[in-house]
Amino acid sequence: MAECAEKILDVKKNGVFSYSIYLEPDFDRLPDALEPLRVEDRRLCIVSDSNVHERYGEKVKLLLAGHCAKVTSFVFPAGEENKTLDTVKALYEHLILEKFDRKDLLIALGGGVVGDLTGFAAATYLRGIDFVQIPTTLLSQVDSSIGGKTGVDFDAYKNMVGAFHMPKLVYMNLGTLNTLSERQFACGMGEIIKHGLIQDRKYFTWLKENSKSVMNREYEALLPMVEGSCRIKRHVVEEDPTEKGIRAWLNFGHTVGHAIEKLKNFQLCHGECVAIGSAAAAYLSMKRGLITEAEEADICETLKLYGLPVSVDHLSAEEVLKTTKLDKKMEGGHIKFVLLKRIGEAAVYKDVEDAELLEAIHYVLEGETHE
Repeated sequence: MAECAEKILDVKKNGVFSYSIYLEPDFDRLPDALEPLRVEDRRLCIVSDSNVHERYGEKVKLLLAGHCAKVTSFVFPAGEENKTLDTVKALYEHLILEKFDRKDLLIALGGGVVGDLTGFAAATYLRGIDFVQIPTTLLSQVDSSIGGKTGVDFDAYKNMVGAFHMPKLVYMNLGTLNTLSERQFACGMGEIIKHGLIQDRKYFTWLKENSKSVMNREYEALLPMVEGSCRIKRHVVEEDPTEKGIRAWLNFGHTVGHAIEKLKNFQLCHGECVAIGSAAAAYLSMKRGLITEAEEADICETLKLYGLPVSVDHLSAEEVLKTTKLDKKMEGGHIKFVLLKRIGEAAVYKDVEDAELLEAIHYVLEGETHE
């Protein structure tokens, strides 16, 4: 299998976890990729939302039907508003009625909402069963499918209930990226650009130089881009699987971004909010003298190259600031804020004062320099 696969990246920490990421042009090799998990004796449940199921659900089910003991489907209505404990409860009931036990397997077929919810259900059903990620959006391929962070929203609080539970396999069909809308595709770019900013300056430069090929979704550009982003995420996860050190760098742009996402009632997608939050964090990094004005401007221009916003309107800066204080990354009453020491290297700061954070929030709300 390794010889004919497009790309395989192994993610492992000795004695803790080990799994592979497959990057492929289609679903054809999925049964081969699952073979090491000995699925021939296991029940499989494909979890997807209504949109993804309509496009891929039956195809994947038919592909796997002859390779396992039984395959079922659980489909829930698409949308972040359904990433809740009620949906998890309905999934538990499906698994119980289908007599799933600890040796059986869940398959998350979809974007980040599907992956997060399926992973959380897998972490908690019968105190933990195996699951596989098959991410179908750019955002989920480069971010949520790798690293084992699972969870659901609690009321208006994003990912407030969750667990760390590593997948047994991540299978990426890059062909699914051709079905995404321009906006959905751009949302994934918010996380990808973030990866370059926090860990790899050369990758960030590559993204600037290849924006046209990427936005045209040329496979020759998509494969190295997704692979590069996965390598960065893999390194961070292997170094810090439970977010006690450098994994916190992945939260660059997320503190302000999550606040905006909530206050806009999820009308903006996650990657758009991360882009706006990244612009705020870059501005704060520049004001502290960590990066130059030219570098800050370069970051904003790169985000805009990929159709991402760097400002937002119709919000109160004070409300955004207040909402950042509800972030689960608070520690001892202080926000753990990720800034750039330089492009390609991030660090966590716990001394960000309300006044300077408010200035950065005003910057992305007013957007004077982004016209």
